[in-house]
Amino acid sequence: MKLAKQLEKLGTETAFAVSAAAAAWGAKGNKIYPFHLGDINIPTPRNIVEATEKAIADGYTGYCPGAGIPELRAAIAADVGAKRQLAYSAENVSIQPGGKPVIGKFLAAVMNPGDEVLYPNPGYPIYESQIEYQGGVAVPYAYIETASGFALDLDAIGKAINPKTRALIYNNFQNPNGAQSSRAEMEQLAELAIKHDLWVMSDEAYFEIQYSGHPESIVSLPGMQERSVILYTCSKRFAMTGWRLGAAIGPQAVIEVFNKLNTNMESCTTHFIQRGMVEAIQGDSAGPDAIIDELRRRRDAAVAGLNRIDGLSITAPNSTFYLFPNVTRIMERKAFTDVNQLMQEALTETNVSFCTRKHFGRPMAEEQQHYVRFAYSGIGLADIDEGMGRLKAYFESR
Repeated sequence: MKLAKQLEKLGTETAFAVSAAAAAWGAKGNKIYPFHLGDINIPTPRNIVEATEKAIADGYTGYCPGAGIPELRAAIAADVGAKRQLAYSAENVSIQPGGKPVIGKFLAAVMNPGDEVLYPNPGYPIYESQIEYQGGVAVPYAYIETASGFALDLDAIGKAINPKTRALIYNNFQNPNGAQSSRAEMEQLAELAIKHDLWVMSDEAYFEIQYSGHPESIVSLPGMQERSVILYTCSKRFAMTGWRLGAAIGPQAVIEVFNKLNTNMESCTTHFIQRGMVEAIQGDSAGPDAIIDELRRRRDAAVAGLNRIDGLSITAPNSTFYLFPNVTRIMERKAFTDVNQLMQEALTETNVSFCTRKHFGRPMAEEQQHYVRFAYSGIGLADIDEGMGRLKAYFESR
């Protein structure tokens, strides 16, 4: 019996393969320093847990509307709208079992087979996977490394747009490189989207993971709300990665398509978790602030550890919980040609586990530099310091 040929185009989230390798090494009695997966080992705020437990006890364990319960849709509309200076209502919100389903459903709603979709590369690998699996043409766009971090290659994006281009995926506060667009950069990107009449999916999974200042959304710019779908997730802001709850926020016509897809795919998102999320948004809790404070301490420790390594230099990103250092000099010192060699040997020599650029989309032919990604959301301060010390000794050796 043969499986569907289309499955050949379906990729995966390759960071989980790194996690499996780390787990196998740990099963041999080695202490793992887990910088590989963007999970969070900080407890979900207690008020959310208690509200969810109460919802279970109160019997909210059956089906609910495929679009999501009205209370949560309204709460997300108000919260997202207020933080972006936009007016949204419950009809602009479709509840999802996590943020990731928004990617596939957005493409199903706006992309026809053969359409081209621009997506960030390096970037979340599910963009590339879903575009190609659903019959689209995945067109990558890159970032430029600057003294203060990473910036969009806007010239390349403009040149890549043609009559077949249907949509643009944009991940400000970016995974894996932590890039945060300036207002001017967002305005230039929005100008391209409007000029070429593109749909935009604004992946804002890390919108609230900010260490200073106030985040901005491209959707807030003139002419963007009517062509944009926001990917919203509870995973990062509320340390709810395993709860699997998110939402799509956008124009009512496209949100109705999301709701129809929900009915076809899941029936609905878990009812009692939605009740808990209402408390997360509306409740009086210092939980999210405490999460940011802890992540800031970890960021500072990890950046300091990397900057102590000869051959590495990195500026602390203001958003996300990822660091994306350039390891080209380390590769030259080790005489490696494949960055995954560095990752694999580092695990066995130091017990430090991390991802590489190759886990975030297919590298482009013109790429000359080598990068790795460290996630500090799932590792405590003491282990960050210890792991970075072990990594320093290994990276500086020949």
